[in-house]
Amino acid sequence: MDIFNEQSEQFLHRYLNNASPTSYEMPGQQLWADYIRPFVDTIEQDNYGTVYGVINPESDFRVVIEAHADEISWYVSHISPEGFLGVIRNGGSDPLIAPSKIVHIHTEKGIVKGVFGWPAIHTRHAEENDPKPKIGNIFIDIGANNKEEVLAMGVQIGSVITYPDEVWTMNDRFVVGRALDNRMGGWCIAQVARLLKAHGVKLPFGLYIVNSVQEEVGLNGATMIAQTIKPHAAIVTDVTHDTTTPLMNTKELGYCKCGEGPELTFAPSVHNKLLKLVMDTATEKEIPYQRAASSRYTGTDTDAFAFSNGGVPSVLISLPLRYMHTTVEAAHRTDIENVVRLMFEALQKIEYKHNFKYLDL
Repeated sequence: MDIFNEQSEQFLHRYLNNASPTSYEMPGQQLWADYIRPFVDTIEQDNYGTVYGVINPESDFRVVIEAHADEISWYVSHISPEGFLGVIRNGGSDPLIAPSKIVHIHTEKGIVKGVFGWPAIHTRHAEENDPKPKIGNIFIDIGANNKEEVLAMGVQIGSVITYPDEVWTMNDRFVVGRALDNRMGGWCIAQVARLLKAHGVKLPFGLYIVNSVQEEVGLNGATMIAQTIKPHAAIVTDVTHDTTTPLMNTKELGYCKCGEGPELTFAPSVHNKLLKLVMDTATEKEIPYQRAASSRYTGTDTDAFAFSNGGVPSVLISLPLRYMHTTVEAAHRTDIENVVRLMFEALQKIEYKHNFKYLDL
């Protein structure tokens, strides 16, 4: 199964290198829509920018495979008289990694480059003079002399800020970069669409390949699109933590390691019969997987689909990831392939009007 080939690798780099911060996902959504267009019957979008391709749109039984398109970022929230920028989060951005990072500030005049500044180590000897990076004290320097110069460059309150870091491969094994959470998921569901077309698979239901917006600020895109599509089942993919790296506690967080397969989650929002279908598929097709348990919520778009429309059988297939919400997120290539394989094979086990009810009454 040619999951990684020349065309899919090129798309991977274009898609991951593109900036698509939460609520400004459209450049990435356009790239994604253009890529999947040959593999689907129709492409649709909603008012907030969630994009989905449909195979067999005429079917009255609808199955979703879904990822989210947005990446964490920052907003300009303050401009000082001296020309320095204060920020707030747009999603779960980490102030600890900000100092010394180069940034792109997106304006109507184009990209303005800047840096997250920080006092030199020489000035921070005393404990009381050793600040820790947090929202209230990190700042961006764009080389302006004052607030007037900042405004003249096109930077305004509300301008969105991203990191320019691009994807690369580490040790021929790990895909490394920013925004693998969760545009790698978007890449995976696009490959599922491609492989269904390439292998001539005819599904007995309508398949909705959904790339949702605004997951990082509350599962917003999935919540909206679930009401639009009204699916009968949903397979969601997102990232999860590799807990075997230093400073992680496997007893608290559970065991998950890159290279050992996708993670399947047990949780109230995860439907037991659909989860068993996926696990049985993995066993039959010899696809390795890991197990996890979540109390109450998974914290992913799975919850939004599961608790919509009177209850939608939903399952979560997670890609193990190192260093989530940094600019060096890292995923193992074999895990990426196995996420694609597992979704591709599991879809073929779902029947038209599949009965997911627990009891035979």
